[in-house]
Amino acid sequence: MRHIRRTGWLRLSLAGLLGIMAVGACSQSRGGSGGGSDKAAGAAGTNRQQTVVTALQTIRPVLTTSGKVVPRQVVNLSPKTSGRLVALYVDQGARVRKGDLVAKMDDQEVRAQVAQSRANLTQAQARLALMRAGNRPEEIAQSRAQLDGATARMQQSTMLQQANEQLLSKGYISGDEALATRTIQRSNTALLQEAQTRYDLIRRGNRPEDIAQAQAQVDGAAADLQIVQLRLNETEIRAPFDGMITQKYASVGAFVTPTTSASGSSSATSTSIVALVGALEVLAKVPEVDIIQLRADQFAEIISDAFPGTPFKGHVRLIAPEAVIEQNVTAFEVRISLDDGLATLRSGMSVDARFAGTPIPNALVVPSVSITTKDKQLGVWVLNQTERKPEFKPVTVGPTTKDKTQVLSGLEAGERVYISQPQERTAAGFNPMRMLGIGGGGGRRP
Repeated sequence: MRHIRRTGWLRLSLAGLLGIMAVGACSQSRGGSGGGSDKAAGAAGTNRQQTVVTALQTIRPVLTTSGKVVPRQVVNLSPKTSGRLVALYVDQGARVRKGDLVAKMDDQEVRAQVAQSRANLTQAQARLALMRAGNRPEEIAQSRAQLDGATARMQQSTMLQQANEQLLSKGYISGDEALATRTIQRSNTALLQEAQTRYDLIRRGNRPEDIAQAQAQVDGAAADLQIVQLRLNETEIRAPFDGMITQKYASVGAFVTPTTSASGSSSATSTSIVALVGALEVLAKVPEVDIIQLRADQFAEIISDAFPGTPFKGHVRLIAPEAVIEQNVTAFEVRISLDDGLATLRSGMSVDARFAGTPIPNALVVPSVSITTKDKQLGVWVLNQTERKPEFKPVTVGPTTKDKTQVLSGLEAGERVYISQPQERTAAGFNPMRMLGIGGGGGRRP
């Protein structure tokens, strides 16, 4: 019974299929010689349904490229001199402003040096003031009195010598007595000159050279104080720019070895206190063919998979002047400043950046889905109007906007391009027996 049912089903199927073929044959015989035209018309209609006509349009390309959220600045903060960390005012994740106090190093020794330098400066300034002020009035009056006394003694000895010279000429005194008065006269003359010189010096004050030397000592003491004051300020570790503390490398009480105070090198972390990152931005790489569409301050839309449906705003901050080549692809690095999302996005996130390019008039465009490859060549399938069959044409493409792509060369306006992969079908390949799973060769005859 099972064999009979299967055989009956096959006979019914064959009968139905032969009936369909007979109806088709009758239809073809009614068409006469026009059947070939109907077949060609059907093929042409199918081709038109799979193709679109290229045309010139004004397009505004939208450039989309991948990027990554990165900090604009990254530094490791450390002291300039070795010392013990006595205070840490921030923790990991804290936001700081430029100039905020981040940490404090031990400053007892430096404070003592500041006090000593300040005392040295005060002493030098007092000496300079004394030199500039000159002698006191009391000292000048005393020197004047000494000069007056020396003058009086000189006058008295002069009168005595004149009298003795007359007495000596008349023989009233001896030569020794006259010689004694001459000696007194010469001594009083020397004393008068000395008193006069001393009075002149006291009245004029200190020499300019002495004052200049005192001024130099003041300047040196002030410089020493400034140096130690800078060392004292350096014990306070402050943020060099606005940012966030991302890492903490030292705790209060730790002895920190100096390194570059604002180093971005990872090797500095063992001798640093904290790591500070600046404002976030997007670093994207744009192919060289599209870089002409970008300019500084151009608006950009940032899309993150972590926040679907929430685009962020930004603008182009910098376009690298030199290209980079990776895997034989030439591109330019573009840095995008974020206008919002700074508190939402995180460093290292992958994002997409979208830019609206400059309008391109009279651009030959094709649907983006029509662009394919054949033998490692980029191109499109077009309908050969003469032979009425698909033909592959290599093309050079330009920017893309939504679902359309500009064709720079290889195609002309008015040509029909396939929007899906074309397939040639011929009647010779049709085998109705194979559709039923029988015949087609290779099977066992009944």
